[in-house]
Amino acid sequence: MPRQARIDVPGLLQHVIVRGVSRLPIFYDDNDRQNFLVRLSRLLQDTNTICFAWALLDNHFHLLLQPQRTKLAFLMRRLLTGYAVAFNLRHKRAGHLFQNRYKSIVCDRDSYLLELIRYIHLNPIRAGVVSDLESLASYRWCGHRELLDDFPDGLVCVKEVLQLFSAKRQAARQKYLDFLSDGIGHDVTGKFSKGGMLASLVLDPNLDPDDLFDERMLGGGLFVEQVLNDAGLVPNTIQITLAGLIDLVAGEFEIDQRRLIKPGKERSLSAAKAVICHVGLRDCRFKGVDIAKCLGMTSSAVSHAATRGEGILLRDDCLRSKLMGKL
Repeated sequence: MPRQARIDVPGLLQHVIVRGVSRLPIFYDDNDRQNFLVRLSRLLQDTNTICFAWALLDNHFHLLLQPQRTKLAFLMRRLLTGYAVAFNLRHKRAGHLFQNRYKSIVCDRDSYLLELIRYIHLNPIRAGVVSDLESLASYRWCGHRELLDDFPDGLVCVKEVLQLFSAKRQAARQKYLDFLSDGIGHDVTGKFSKGGMLASLVLDPNLDPDDLFDERMLGGGLFVEQVLNDAGLVPNTIQITLAGLIDLVAGEFEIDQRRLIKPGKERSLSAAKAVICHVGLRDCRFKGVDIAKCLGMTSSAVSHAATRGEGILLRDDCLRSKLMGKL
């Protein structure tokens, strides 16, 4: 699938994930980590960027940032380039340090801010770096401990985060700890490291499967529409009828389109229906009830099939490119 342009507008909440090339370490020791944090702290101040959460692991790191007046790309370019040069010099190495470009997911702050803070700050426990919350409280390379005590040189905007829990600081800290404790043991692996329909629906069941989604965003509906409008990225207007889409997909799967309206459990038939449901709902903006009527399915089945269709197209770039090129 062609790489989409970043959505990078000041004011957006962004979950940033950076990994080492070939998943190799990007921090060899505490001196590396401290060097990275000094650079990040300076850039957060220079760019007036709010940090809600952060965690450093050996071969990757997470940041939850909200730039106020500059684009995220400006901060990340200076941070990654400066750190990589210093790292290579210090360890007498050459070549790329980071895997591809950094990953940034625009997040609906109203729906996901608290969950993202918890997810990022529990990363050292999930990775087995520390064993429990008590150990995490003294772990130097995570924003969690900044929320438990006053750190004058901390990265997290402590006041803003604690006010999400209570106006009284001590009560807020206890509620924050309780919130983190409730999240231990929950299987959220991978759910906060991507955007799009599947991740957004899993994390927010209040969303409508017929809403507008975008793989660069965690959230749906009006939030996605507003972000796209603010970024000057209006959704593509695709000129094709539902019947035309069904005919197109049937041709790609080499299936007689008349079979698509009949029940069947063949793998290719199920896959074709799933792709029609996904492209029809997400790209063409057809109503689920209309797709259901054409394919002899229920509206609920269409929503579930659309999720499978998204997975099929994510795994098959060639098929996705062919379909998008003909819509």
